[in-house]
Amino acid sequence: MPTSSLPPELIEFLGRPNPSVIATLDAEGAPHTAVTWYLWDDGRVLVNMDATRKRLANMRHNPRVSLSAVDKDDFYRQLTLRGRVVEIADDDGLSGIDRLARQYTGEDYKRRDNPRVNAWIEVESWYGWHGGAPWSGS
Repeated sequence: MPTSSLPPELIEFLGRPNPSVIATLDAEGAPHTAVTWYLWDDGRVLVNMDATRKRLANMRHNPRVSLSAVDKDDFYRQLTLRGRVVEIADDDGLSGIDRLARQYTGEDYKRRDNPRVNAWIEVESWYGWHGGAPWSGS
């Protein structure tokens, strides 16, 4: 599998507001998945969640994650990134979730009452499909 250096076509794909699912591992090693917004952020993936989310506890226990993004117009065009959470930080000013909300909705995040947390994922490997065949380079 390729390392984190992604071809420009895949970086362009990741720059879109694609539906995505993130997978983490709980303390017993069982997978936990959740639909999430993501943002390609200068060579890493930014995700954001409410401070009480199970996936955040899982990331703190075991930083290995997988994120799959699917083209909203073409189910057979998908990209899976595997990597590690390399940074976790409170989103005190809600700038992280606002960036994600603007990517997906065009507006700042509406709910402002619960603490939020940013996590950045460093991509270690990837694989993808486009039109039922492996994506170029995977």
